[in-house]
Amino acid sequence: MADPISCAAADLLPLLGGAPNATAAATYICSRFGAVSTKLADATLAIDNTYLLFSAYLVFAMQLGFAMLCAGSVRAKNTMNIMLTNVLDAAAGGLSYYLFGYAFAFGGPSNGFIGKHFFGLKEFPSPTADYSLFLYQWAFAIAAAGITSGSIAERTQFVAYLIYSSFLTGFVYPVVSHWFWSGDGWAGAAKTGGSLLFGSGAIDFAGSGVVHMVGGIAGLWGALIEGPRIGRFDRTGRSVALRGHSSSLVVLGTFLLWFGWYGFNPGSFLTIFKSYNDTSRSYYGQWSAVGRTAVTTTLAGSTAALTTLFSKRLLVGHWNVIDVCNGLLGGFAAITSGCSVVEPWAAIICGFVASWVLIGFNKLAEKLKYDDPLEAAQLHGGCGAWGLLFTGLFAKEIYVNEVYSGRPDRPYGLLMGGGGRLLAAQIVQILVIIGWVTATMAPLFLALHKLKLLRVSREDETAGMDMTRHGGMAYIYHDEEDSSNLPQFKMSRVEPGGETPTS
Repeated sequence: MADPISCAAADLLPLLGGAPNATAAATYICSRFGAVSTKLADATLAIDNTYLLFSAYLVFAMQLGFAMLCAGSVRAKNTMNIMLTNVLDAAAGGLSYYLFGYAFAFGGPSNGFIGKHFFGLKEFPSPTADYSLFLYQWAFAIAAAGITSGSIAERTQFVAYLIYSSFLTGFVYPVVSHWFWSGDGWAGAAKTGGSLLFGSGAIDFAGSGVVHMVGGIAGLWGALIEGPRIGRFDRTGRSVALRGHSSSLVVLGTFLLWFGWYGFNPGSFLTIFKSYNDTSRSYYGQWSAVGRTAVTTTLAGSTAALTTLFSKRLLVGHWNVIDVCNGLLGGFAAITSGCSVVEPWAAIICGFVASWVLIGFNKLAEKLKYDDPLEAAQLHGGCGAWGLLFTGLFAKEIYVNEVYSGRPDRPYGLLMGGGGRLLAAQIVQILVIIGWVTATMAPLFLALHKLKLLRVSREDETAGMDMTRHGGMAYIYHDEEDSSNLPQFKMSRVEPGGETPTS
């Protein structure tokens, strides 16, 4: 909110030189200043809330990106199933986040572990938050659930999706976001009272850890407990590629996610109408930081995509658009933590390393016979963890103090001369997220497995869930009623040697 314009009649009286009715004139002038101040405050709130709502719409558009990415990455026989789960993530997540999630995440004042106000948005809006913030944070919550659904695709019962999605968005994710994003959280850089973790607090600006690691680690446990898909590894243990059915959908989903990331990262400022009181640069303010964040996001993703392209060409001998798309998203997941506090040149380093982190974790997954159809645990979990470490290494002092104002002399990146305290806080964040998600999601997946609610039967998995669980295939190639009128062809085997086959 803009600073109010203050005015007192007593301050104006000396300037009026004792003129007749000076007191009344001074009072009138100050009342006009008060009206202008109120209008300016209202305009500031309207601009900031409009910016936040637009960012929320962009982040929600990522759900369509996830749906297309997942659909293209699975086999055609499971297309309807995976798209339905993405719809479910948004719908079930909407209700669970409304009833419980937002309160657990941002229901202050509260303790450092969990929020305790605003259940069902009771007493909302408040002086600290409006409905736009709820919508924005809901879009983040369902993004975490969407990541998990990719890890356990093509073999999971529909009821399991419903249970884990509600639990993740209503409890597991909100607690982590409370720790690192709420003003009451025990470990975040945005903490408003008391001492900060290592004098710094963990900087996870848009959620490399809070969103991507939470979704990735949850998916890791789901995929581990379920086991690999039938046919993913042969009897000798060698990896068998079960390729997705549509590279076109993968590319479409990737571009939608790229577009949505401009709401994900720059939108995490929550406001845009704010100056940084830099008298040497009157044109510089939070709007400039928003633009810089969009630039670092772009550079990290672009670098990761190109690094993956040439690295995979050297490793496997061909150019693969699927690998490039995953590399791009890995760069985005990594830069999400430090996007607002690093220089653009550092974002290039972030994307380069993120590509190799993804390639390395994929190699490890193959050796351990771990099956994740969308590489979600490796991409979001592995690259998200690297993003937190990257922030601890490259965060710039001036940007840290601008974005996390109110506490001067904060620690900043180790390689930027800021010491190791920020890096220590980042490492703590990685460890506690792994521990929390493991302690909550692993027992849930184990319980579903024991109750035979997690994995579909072998017959259903082989036939494809679209046909066995959802009433038919996602793609209809012809009208069955008119199939009798279709021309009939007799297929003949073409023998080597170029001879014309005979019927």
